[in-house]
Amino acid sequence: MRKHIFNAGPCKLSDSCLENTAKAVIELNNSGQSILEVSHRSKDFQAVIDEATALFKECLNIPENYHVLFLGGGASTQFAMIPFNFLKKKAVYVNTGTWSSKAIKEAQLFGEVEVIASSEDKKHTYYPKGFKIPADADYLHITSNNTIRGTEIFEDLDSPIPVIADMSSDIMSRPVDVSKYVMIYGGAQKNMGPSGATFVIIQDEFMKTAIKDRVIPTMLKYDTHVDSGSMYNTPPCINIFALNETLKWVKAQGGVEAMEKLAIERAGLLYSEFDRNSLFKSPVEPGSRSRMNIPFVWTEGNDGLQDAFLKFAADRNIVGLKGHRSVGGFRASTYNASTIEDVNVLVKCMQDFEAENK
Repeated sequence: MRKHIFNAGPCKLSDSCLENTAKAVIELNNSGQSILEVSHRSKDFQAVIDEATALFKECLNIPENYHVLFLGGGASTQFAMIPFNFLKKKAVYVNTGTWSSKAIKEAQLFGEVEVIASSEDKKHTYYPKGFKIPADADYLHITSNNTIRGTEIFEDLDSPIPVIADMSSDIMSRPVDVSKYVMIYGGAQKNMGPSGATFVIIQDEFMKTAIKDRVIPTMLKYDTHVDSGSMYNTPPCINIFALNETLKWVKAQGGVEAMEKLAIERAGLLYSEFDRNSLFKSPVEPGSRSRMNIPFVWTEGNDGLQDAFLKFAADRNIVGLKGHRSVGGFRASTYNASTIEDVNVLVKCMQDFEAENK
């Protein structure tokens, strides 16, 4: 029986992605080879990565002067690659939690970093707004959705300097004005496929501003991967295949506009239940509440029920609710493939648990 999956990553995938990827593991396109075996230089795999690139550009309306890359190494490698290539004098960052903090730490290895806004004063329970962006920095880095703390920004910033966004956990969940960013990147394992592939959308003009007088290893240069079509080294082939199947599914559902509509509905159901339920509440300030990662905690005096609730949920085929180890509590990650049925089952679970523990 298929469970109701609320994992923060790897994410729940669509049935069509799972079915088609499973078939490709046995044989890819009548080639007599598995997707696990086929050469990344073959026409069979080239067709996969070409289609994934085209679909990604179509779904997000990516302008012609941007390159799309599918790499390994996760978003965490990008934390270092970005400043290695582009931090010349100073970079500015917005600190909204664990992942932005890690990005800041990596950037500090390469030059001056200024944190121009932070939500640390309230344990990252809100997304900073109205901050001033200095005009003398090389770039601004933001994390648009915070997987652990459950905060999200829903607007594309107007900025006097280039904007780079880690969109690991909200990419493809809403329309994005890509032209307002010089780079968007993230791990695919939240909304775009299984873990193991990383997407990068990078503006050609910005890529050409990369530092020329710093010794940068070949694998850590963006033009290396652009020039080789994401195949300077062997790419994560099966991950890109599953990513392509996910993009096909998103397009068939109505694109990112349809994904946003579902995201709003799913999140609304859960936040409404937190407002009603006497046992659970949202720790995130209204206006900053993520549609993708929805943490919830006990109301005062009920935290002794932690294990009992997780078992109660597991008995109803609900998995993935345990909060991140750094913050505790619970978290329901409702990525694109999460259904309204999944959320309704979770809401009913919370209601039933409340009824038994008043």
